[in-house]
Amino acid sequence: MVEVNSTMVPLGTEAPTFTLPDAHGRSWSLDEIATGRRGLVVVFLSNHCPFVRHIARALGEVASTYDARGIAFVGINANDVAAYPDDAPERMVEFAAANGWAFPYLFDESQEVAKAYRAACTPDFFLFDADRRLVYRGQFDSTRPSRPDPATGADLRRAMDALLAGEPPREDQIPSIGCNIKWRPGNEPDYFA
Repeated sequence: MVEVNSTMVPLGTEAPTFTLPDAHGRSWSLDEIATGRRGLVVVFLSNHCPFVRHIARALGEVASTYDARGIAFVGINANDVAAYPDDAPERMVEFAAANGWAFPYLFDESQEVAKAYRAACTPDFFLFDADRRLVYRGQFDSTRPSRPDPATGADLRRAMDALLAGEPPREDQIPSIGCNIKWRPGNEPDYFA
């Protein structure tokens, strides 16, 4: 496991569009997920990463709570499943169900969507407003797998509450930290150079 921080894409960046399949082969588009919603959380995930496993149940609870308030969630797995078979689509179904994820969990086999978002780690969170402009990128909360404190999603919750209240984004956002995205050999993004 290599720990990396998120890239902290500039606030105001427009959400890159995508159409990706879930593990059942159903395609989901950004428009289908986000249209008519007050906000959208795009989170890059994997099944085997200890950082994702540490927050997984809390993420399901937070997503359910905020979905009811008008914020959609979508998870994207971009890991190289040839090298990391625990992240294969059929395992995604099991992992999502075990953690109460009702949101779409999609597979980015080409890794092009992860690159478009400048994703670096799992988990890597991006919160967009109704106009699909970035208002938060950073950590779920300050908990880590090595600490006994439970995951709550405090940082992401604060950002979503501000969005729902019509407040401007806070500048003091802390990068997410997690396992590096497992890029296919020769497919590493140039934003790490």
